[in-house]
Amino acid sequence: MAYDNVCKYLVEWFPESFVRWLLGSPVSLAQLQPTELSTEPIRADSLILLRAQNLILHLEFQTDPDPDIPLRMADYCLRLFRRYPDQEVRQIVIYLRKTQSERVYQTSFQRGSLSHRFEVLRLWEQDPEVLSRYPGLLPLAVLAEPDNPEPRLRQVARAIAEMEDPKLRQELKAATAVLAGLTWTPEEISRVLGGLAVRESTIYQMWRAEALKEGREEGLKQGLEQGLQQGLQQGLQQEAARLTLSQLQRKLGPLPEDLSETIRRLPTEQLEGLAEALLDFQTLADLTQWLEELASA
Repeated sequence: MAYDNVCKYLVEWFPESFVRWLLGSPVSLAQLQPTELSTEPIRADSLILLRAQNLILHLEFQTDPDPDIPLRMADYCLRLFRRYPDQEVRQIVIYLRKTQSERVYQTSFQRGSLSHRFEVLRLWEQDPEVLSRYPGLLPLAVLAEPDNPEPRLRQVARAIAEMEDPKLRQELKAATAVLAGLTWTPEEISRVLGGLAVRESTIYQMWRAEALKEGREEGLKQGLEQGLQQGLQQGLQQEAARLTLSQLQRKLGPLPEDLSETIRRLPTEQLEGLAEALLDFQTLADLTQWLEELASA
């Protein structure tokens, strides 16, 4: 779900890009909150109300096939109809990672006399040139060419680098780096995009928090497990180590290689503890003492 949430953030920040891509023309819109529909828990990645056309556009992002998707889409459509009976509802499931599963072609839910249809888009079948026309869709363009991602990733990186707004550059670069993790290793992504600015972005921090939460709560069985080449647990540990080392270097200056290597080997939970403790560090000796106390505990 962590990758799905990056797409949710992109929709929230760049709704016009998605509307132009999916509907072909700009319209005025306002975003709906799923909590407005029911007190019962239900998750939708994004709901956008297109007031100019009396249309509710429901986008559901999926990293991998989910057998419950048809039921969820039917359930959400009924809830939307009860809440907004005069609005047309258009639902689109967008699959992120290339797969041979037949589930990504399923566009209907049927049980007895109940029948419901929805739309499906598979990113790996989309035209990357079309996606590259809109700023908010640049991170998705990388997934449109999963079999040959490097040229597209470099093209997206150049397009982002040419943007004038530094905040916009940082957030789109971070979203691109995260989604590229469905195809590339973190080392390869860092080589093309660079690592430090990405890890300091808002979108990366939100993604990392979601990934760590999912890893703890679900026993590292889902989410990024299939996205990172070395597995979710190792991937999260590596990212936590990079972020912590970056924070330490900014506060204390260059670290001795032996200390850096010790930190890289720390498990994720200890790295999180170090990330909190370093706020009180003043000198390299404080770091050394913290590591010694950790080793003796």
